[in-house]
Amino acid sequence: MANFVTIEAEASANAGKGAARATRRAGLVPAVIYGAKETATLAALDPRIIMRELTRGGWRSRLYEVNVGGTTQRVLMREVQFHPVSDKPVHVDFQRLAAGEKIRVAVNVQFINEPLSPGLKRGGVMNVVRHAVECFCDPEAVPEHFVADLTGLEINDNIRWSDLKGTEGIKPAILDRDFVIASLASTKGMEAAAAEATPAAAAGKAPAKGKAAPAAAKPAAKK
Repeated sequence: MANFVTIEAEASANAGKGAARATRRAGLVPAVIYGAKETATLAALDPRIIMRELTRGGWRSRLYEVNVGGTTQRVLMREVQFHPVSDKPVHVDFQRLAAGEKIRVAVNVQFINEPLSPGLKRGGVMNVVRHAVECFCDPEAVPEHFVADLTGLEINDNIRWSDLKGTEGIKPAILDRDFVIASLASTKGMEAAAAEATPAAAAGKAPAKGKAAPAAAKPAAKK
């Protein structure tokens, strides 16, 4: 059974820029709940609730139950708009969940057991290609995150979709390949390549603009 976070909201009767400005003057953030072939619901939220969810991370895949005027609706938080100067939230879009209808979400990847990776112990560097994976899930079974276990990971090894834990019954948005989530690279190889490039760059360095290359010394005149 999926876990839903409850959000209390006030009902808003009016739409439009004027109503939104009035909501913000009252210290609240206007919001809209849309989707599932139903009429959009207008609401107003406490900005502290929004910031709490944003700072927790993974809010794009978190399931919410928004209580608007005594009616609870199950939703995903799809977009948050911010003020360009103050960076405070000014509008929130929620997508209403429909029973039996798959939803597209971005699920975060959590990396575990770094001390158990021989490659990291030898100074390897983890290159994360995807911090989150777009996939299609049942609204009742959206995972909090996927798990990437680094146990035994060597330099030049990759972590792919098939290596993640917690993907049972979930279809990724990319279907044509077993795509890479992260790879482990060697810092020694990167340092060697940089060292080889430095002398070559110095040897072929052109003279500074406006300065001619030094001329060869002329032989002394005969007396």
